Amino acid sequence: MQAVLDFCVIFLTLHTPGVLSLSTHVAIIYPQDPVLRMGSNLTASCWVHPDLGFHASSLFWTLNGQQLPSSLYRVLSPTNLSITLAGLNASRQTSGDNLVCHNHKGHILAGSCLYVGMPPEKPVNLTCWSRNTKDLTCSWAPGGKGETNISTQYKLKYKLRWHDTEKECVDYTHTQPYSCCITEDLHLFTPYEIWVEATNQLGRASSDVITLDILDVVTTDPPSGVTVSRVGQLEDQLSVRWEAPPALKDFLFQAKYQIRYRLEDSQDWKVMDDVGNQTSCRLAGLRPGTVYFVQVRCNPVGIYGSRKAGIWSEWSHPTAASTPHSERLMSGSCDSKSSGDSNSTLRRELKQFFGWVRKHAYGCSSMSMKLYDQWRVLMQKSHKTRNQVLQGDKS
Repeated sequence: MQAVLDFCVIFLTLHTPGVLSLSTHVAIIYPQDPVLRMGSNLTASCWVHPDLGFHASSLFWTLNGQQLPSSLYRVLSPTNLSITLAGLNASRQTSGDNLVCHNHKGHILAGSCLYVGMPPEKPVNLTCWSRNTKDLTCSWAPGGKGETNISTQYKLKYKLRWHDTEKECVDYTHTQPYSCCITEDLHLFTPYEIWVEATNQLGRASSDVITLDILDVVTTDPPSGVTVSRVGQLEDQLSVRWEAPPALKDFLFQAKYQIRYRLEDSQDWKVMDDVGNQTSCRLAGLRPGTVYFVQVRCNPVGIYGSRKAGIWSEWSHPTAASTPHSERLMSGSCDSKSSGDSNSTLRRELKQFFGWVRKHAYGCSSMSMKLYDQWRVLMQKSHKTRNQVLQGDKS
């Protein structure tokens, strides 16, 4: 019985020597493999060959292996037993539900597949991108609740805006569901019209048509060669360097980058948006003696003269580095009041310096970083001297 549930039974032929030939069907269910909307009613009939000697009243029905109550049956003739199913629920699987007719001993006589679902709704969220201008990949989402419960085909179609010939994408092997990749006959500097058609046995629906130029939806590989290193003994800084995506080095474009970083024991990323088109940056204001994970991504701007920004690449693989331990934290204990006063002074000076940097510099300016390094070293030496003086007074 379990084997019957693994596939949809169409016809079963019993071989009775001397009564029926091997090619004769001993029982038939009508209708065969109907496709119905959810909530529909169905009346099906099981007709058995009179030579079998089975009376219709001795037969019974099962749906997906579960016997159906006899109150749903009706004997139409000695060889015909019908069943009426009201308010059908959606099919449990796209291969259909198994409606089977049995004789009084439980042997299978015939079966039919019930496909119960809904027509597709208009696909939504059609989005396309081109990786390094070498392809054009589009993805979408099914409309409505996203499940028709019966087999539904999605076709991505496209055409050049000023040509009438439409084409269909054929590479649906992309790892992302509801997506297709166009890899042949790509045209740059020419707008495409793209849409998705959804079809099943109950109807069809089309998405809105989007118009785009490949150059306006370019994304790149993530930046390569990302390294994160300490900045001397500055305990609150890390230096980040990377290389432009290799595939775009020959293109006429300007890239802009983003950096994000997080603490080792945290899932919250902090994003730096003002990196610009340089391939190095300094992270400041970090915790001393702490491991940080850093990632970089790229957005091609003005590729081949396009006026629109591209699409952000994926983030690079995380790269980890730790800031140096603070000398202040590692030094001996100091007078709490004096230490608090000196820390307050240091915080005030830091606030003043960063205010000057924000006013006179932008992003990761190498000039401001150089001045800042000099200033920090001076402040650390001054602070260390103060601690030594305080400790000498105590002794």
